[in-house]
Amino acid sequence: MTDPAAAVLVERHALGAGATAAVLRLNRPAALNAIDWDTVRALDAAITEVEDDSAVRVLLITGAGRAFSSGGDLQSYLMLQRDADAFPQFVADLHRTFGRLRRVAAPAIALINGVTAAGGLELVLNCDFALIARSARIGDAHLNYGQMGGGGVLTLLPRAIGRARANELLFTGRFLDADDAVAWGLATRVVGDDDLLAAGLDLARAIANKSALAVANAKEVLGTLWSRNGSVDDGLAYENERNAEYCLTSYDAREGLLAFAEKRTPRFEGR
Repeated sequence: MTDPAAAVLVERHALGAGATAAVLRLNRPAALNAIDWDTVRALDAAITEVEDDSAVRVLLITGAGRAFSSGGDLQSYLMLQRDADAFPQFVADLHRTFGRLRRVAAPAIALINGVTAAGGLELVLNCDFALIARSARIGDAHLNYGQMGGGGVLTLLPRAIGRARANELLFTGRFLDADDAVAWGLATRVVGDDDLLAAGLDLARAIANKSALAVANAKEVLGTLWSRNGSVDDGLAYENERNAEYCLTSYDAREGLLAFAEKRTPRFEGR
């Protein structure tokens, strides 16, 4: 059982047929889930815990209290930014840990439950997609406090919402309401505040019905091509290569076709 005082809580929710969703909940509500080094380490450990559990089919990332995450812990930065060795290492650890959400086999869905800024936005950008609560607000805000984005927002935000919109959000420090967050592409759906977890679990159930191997392969190809931002021809070549490998060698690809032909529900084994 996760220590209730831990910086990140791990909860498991049954999805049926032995599958589970893992909820990773930032747990510093009094500090609006500000991200310090302990939080980064706790998130890293939580990802390792659920990554090693084959029953976990979806990760849901959210925050305790009234914030998803207000961003980096600026109070701790007063000392950390005076240390020329420690501060770059902290940012490197944050990059590595957040980046694991892009590389883990199970889809990672952000459930944006409240205030989301700076490092909180960067955490959202490393998830595969996001739902947002009606009362939530999201922005960057690094420049509001004389800071410069360094945890991935300058790289990932323009890829997610386009250069012009990213520049506006970064330079002005404005926050988007839930409807604008969806319109701008930072979330896919607005959900009632009290319905956010249930909506995430509904999505998790839909994903858990699929072949875990097919989902993992699709996520890896999508993520690789998005991060490379290369030519269409290179992307199609890579997609073709991975598609052929999966379809020609996996049990689940054959099982899906047999189930279709036999008019029955597929019995995927994730291999």
